[in-house]
Amino acid sequence: MLEINKIYHMDCLQGLPKLDVESVDIIVTSPPYNIGKKYLSYQDVQPRHEYLDWMETVARKCKSILKETGSFFLNFGGKPTDPWVAFDIANRFRNHFVMQNTIHWIKSIAISKSDVGDYSTIIDDIAVGHYQPVNSTRYLSNCHEYIFHFTKTGNVALDHLAIGVKYQDKTNIGRWKKAVKDLRGRGNTWFIPYQTIQNARSHPTIFPVKLPEMCIKLHGYTNDTLVLDPFIGTGSTAVACKRLGVKYIGFDIDTTYVTIAEKTLLKQKINKFF
Repeated sequence: MLEINKIYHMDCLQGLPKLDVESVDIIVTSPPYNIGKKYLSYQDVQPRHEYLDWMETVARKCKSILKETGSFFLNFGGKPTDPWVAFDIANRFRNHFVMQNTIHWIKSIAISKSDVGDYSTIIDDIAVGHYQPVNSTRYLSNCHEYIFHFTKTGNVALDHLAIGVKYQDKTNIGRWKKAVKDLRGRGNTWFIPYQTIQNARSHPTIFPVKLPEMCIKLHGYTNDTLVLDPFIGTGSTAVACKRLGVKYIGFDIDTTYVTIAEKTLLKQKINKFF
């Protein structure tokens, strides 16, 4: 078993076999999408069949180290000109996991006041979040990505209210038998905006720390929970774990990204569970 609370400069296919069988509670990751992103140490344009074979190997090795009651949250996006890649990946993972939920990570959304209804807290049209504009008359800009929730059995209980939201219509609190307080399940659409930054990102596909944080909360966790990110990049998943007080382990092939992740983690407040 590798040392926990550590990020390894290592290919995940080399690192995963070093983990004990069924030792990991939660996997949260976002692998390269094979759409030409400019990583420092990886060429993100591979023949489709080779890429899918590689990702299926990752899936198979992840299955062996994931607990029977574990969750695998796979964040995957794409580009307007290649809409099938996320589904191709999901179909390969289908050979090894059950897809228990499909979550839509909403990065940007526009809501007209006229579509909302009579809520005093919403006084005008809303347009929030960031996305990469598409330079085309044929395609729409991608304002969301997928988070595929895989499990081994399809029967893993989740803590819906851990990421719950308040009722807009408070009368529902008394109307629904399960509504014992002002909190309801969020469902499978999660609005998680990128943090606005002034300078270029150090990594081309960083996901917000809130994304792995919500995945971990939804699955449920204790101070003994172990979270794995096989493509940890600059460490968003590890930062989420440190904030929540859970154990983590991660792999990345690029020394620069690992160094950035380690420096970022040093700045994070250590939770009492550590």
